[in-house]
Formats: sequence, structure tokens, C-alpha cells
Amino acid sequence: MFMAEVQTAVLTGKRGITRGKKLSTRVDLTPMVDLGFLLITFFIFTTTLNEQKAMRLNLPQDGAGGVTAVSKTISLLLCEDNKVKYYAGDNPTSMQETNYSPAGIRSVILQQTQKVAAQFGDRNETVVLIKPTPDCTYENIVNTLDEMTITDVRRYILMDANKEELNLIKR
Repeated sequence: MFMAEVQTAVLTGKRGITRGKKLSTRVDLTPMVDLGFLLITFFIFTTTLNEQKAMRLNLPQDGAGGVTAVSKTISLLLCEDNKVKYYAGDNPTSMQETNYSPAGIRSVILQQTQKVAAQFGDRNETVVLIKPTPDCTYENIVNTLDEMTITDVRRYILMDANKEELNLIKR
């Protein structure tokens, strides 16, 4: 099948007088329709890929904050080179190091929630203090927030690391 086809028609009038041939062209637009549908499909597909996906973040109400026992907390300091330093309670000198693997940060969080559940009877009492350092990446923060969802930790706080913690990290 041709995309354009020329039709010839011979027109003759009176005898002896011959006129030129009248040529008419007919363009087949089927490929253009196919291209149009492909473009529509492409643009619909790309707009569905570009939809915004955001994590829901619940913020506390303004006012006096609740008091949490220190033994219910674990601090995660997000460091450079995909390292996480952590300590339970309020003793940063007992800081240990792990990574973002499931055997790393996830197991640390699960161990802390089990300790809190054994001591206080409710694993949801666990409070995780997430402290990104200036050297960590945005990906590290997102990975840590993902771990909060995976381990079903409902109480966590994003906060700055204090000077004492930053000095201990640099050692």
C-alpha cells in the first residue's frame, strides 16, 4: 500500500481538441493516526510517572510537649559514608556504629522496641531520635524514615545533633 497515490484521468472534450491530463493526489493518513495515538499514549504514560509521591508527616500540636522516659529513647546519628551511630538513653559515650542494611539499623531499632516492650509493656512507647549530621545525605534521612515505617515505630523525632555528639562522631 502506498502512502500517496496518484490517480490519472484522461479528459477529452470535443474531437480533435485534447486537453492535458488532470492529476489528483490522495494522501493516506492512516500512519498519521497511528502516530497520534502513540503520542497520546506516551504523554499519558509520562504524566502518570511524574505524579508527586510524598511521605505523610504528622506534626505535634504546639504547646507543652509530653515527657518521655530516657530509657524509652534511642538516638540515631546519621553520619557520612552511609554510617549510622546510635546509643540508647542519654549516654552518647556508649555510641556504636551500624549501617542502613536490614541487619544494621533495622535490627537496632527492633532490639530497642523489644527492650521497651519488655520493660514498659508496650512497644509503641519507643521514641527514636533521628539526628542528621551536616555530613549525611538526604537519601540517608529518607532511608531512616523508611525504616521507621518498616519497623512500625510511631514516635520519632527529627532533630539536630548537639555539640557533644558531633565531637564524639569526629573521634
